[in-house]
Amino acid sequence: MAGLMFQGTGSNVGKSLVVAGLCRAFRRRGFRVAPFKPQNMSNNAAVTPDGGEIGRAQALQARAAGLAPHVDMNPVLLKPRSDMGAQVILRGQRLGTFKAREYWGKKPELLGVVLDSYHRLEAAHDLVVVEGAGSAAEVNLRGADIANMGFAEAASVPVVLLGDIDRGGVIAQIVGTQAVLSAGDNSLIKSFIINKFRGDPDLFSDGYGYIENRTGWRGAGILPAFDRAHLLPAEDAQDIARKTEGKGLKIAWLVFSRVANFDDLDPLGAEPGVELIAVHPGQAIPGDAGLVILPGSKSTRADLAFLRAQGWDIDLAAHLRRGGRVLGICGGYQMLGRAVHDPDGIEGPAGSSPGLGHLDIETTLGGDKVLRQVRAEHLASGARLTGYEIHLGHSDGPDAARPFARVEGRADGAISADGLVQGTYLHGLFSDDGFRDSYLRGFGGASAMRFETTVDTVLDELADHIERHLRVDDLLALAGLPPYPVNAR
Repeated sequence: MAGLMFQGTGSNVGKSLVVAGLCRAFRRRGFRVAPFKPQNMSNNAAVTPDGGEIGRAQALQARAAGLAPHVDMNPVLLKPRSDMGAQVILRGQRLGTFKAREYWGKKPELLGVVLDSYHRLEAAHDLVVVEGAGSAAEVNLRGADIANMGFAEAASVPVVLLGDIDRGGVIAQIVGTQAVLSAGDNSLIKSFIINKFRGDPDLFSDGYGYIENRTGWRGAGILPAFDRAHLLPAEDAQDIARKTEGKGLKIAWLVFSRVANFDDLDPLGAEPGVELIAVHPGQAIPGDAGLVILPGSKSTRADLAFLRAQGWDIDLAAHLRRGGRVLGICGGYQMLGRAVHDPDGIEGPAGSSPGLGHLDIETTLGGDKVLRQVRAEHLASGARLTGYEIHLGHSDGPDAARPFARVEGRADGAISADGLVQGTYLHGLFSDDGFRDSYLRGFGGASAMRFETTVDTVLDELADHIERHLRVDDLLALAGLPPYPVNAR
C-alpha cells in the first residue's frame, strides 16, 4: 500500500507516457499497480465499464497495469467548453459546468473526494502511480491545489519531478521549480527525471550533476525520447497531429477549437497505408483527400461556428463535389445535419444553429448523458465492432432511415442518399481491426496492422525503454518497496 507521484515542470513534458510505462514495468515485476490522476483537464475521455468517464491517458495507464479503467483512477475530469469555463466530471458523472472562479471555490470539498478515490486504490494495490497536472511550480494556484503539491501533501506521497529537455532550458525548469516552491513542498520532492533526451546522454552529465548539486535531489536517470510513442493513443491533439507519415489513402480531420475524443483517429494514424492529415485553423482541407473526418466536439454549436470561420464549410462542399467522402463522429455527425438545437442552453446560450446540411437530420441537445460501452454492427459491410458512446442529445430525420450501424438492436447514425456523407455516435470504432479493414477496403485499401496488439507491444517496449534508462529500483525504494514483491521472487 504505497504511492509515488510524478509531477512535471510544465504541461506536456511526458508525465502520462512515463506513468504508463512505469505501470507496465511495475506490473511485469509482479506488483499489483494502479494509475491515478487527481485532476485531469481533457476533452479526450474514456468510458469505464460501469458507465463513467475518465481521462483517456488514465485508461491507457490502466491497460498498462492490466486493469479495467475505473472512475477512481481520475476522480476529477475537467472538460473545457470555453476559455472561461469547463464541465466538471466527478467520479465519472457530470457535476455541472463552472467558470474558473466558481470551480476554485469548490476545490476544498473536491479534495475529500479525490483522497477517498486514492485511498480505495491504495488499499487494493501494492503501488499507486500518481500523475500530476500541468506544472508543479504554479504557486499562484497552490492555495486550493488538488492536482499537484496539494494532493501530495494531503496524501503523504513522495514526488519525482519530470523536466523536458526537448523544449530547452531543462536545468532552469528543475532548479527554477525548486526556487519558487515552499520549503514544505520541496521536501516532498525526492528525485527528478530528464525526459525526451536526444543524442548522447554523456554530453549532459555536467548539467545533470549541476541539478543534483544545486537541488540536493538524486536524479533517477535520463530518459531518451521514445520514438514509438506515436503508436499509443494520444491525449493531446498536437500529439496525434504529428502522425502524418504514410502513403496511400489520404484522410484529413478537422482540429476544432473544442475537439473531443480525437483518439478515435489513432488507429488510422498508425496504419502504414494511410496518410492522416490534421487540418489546423487557418489551413485548407487538402483537395486530394479521399476522406474528411469531422471528429467529436465538446461544444457542437460553437465548433460549428468555428468550422465556418475557417472556411471549412466551403472546402467540404468542394470536396463532396469532387466525389470525396465525409464521416462525422458524434459532434461532427451533429454538425453535418440541417440544424443543431440547444433549447436548454446545455452547451452555451440557448438557441439553434444551422448545420452544414449534408445530412437530412436535425439534432436536439438534451436529456441524460449517454455513457456506455457497446457492441455494434456496421451495416454496409456487416463487420461487427466494439466501441463506446458519450454524448448528449438525439439526431433524427430522413437520412437516419439509412443508419450507419446497428447498436445492440437500435439504429445508429445516418447516411446521405448518395452515400458520400455518413455520421455515427460510435466512438472507438477504428480500434476494431475487422471494422477498420472493412472500412478501408471501401477506399480500395486494407488494414495492415492489429491495433490492439500493437498497443500492448508498444507498452512492453516502453517498459523495456524505462528499465534500460531509469533507476527503477530507486523509484520503488522511494515508495518504500523492494525491487520485486516478496511473493514474486
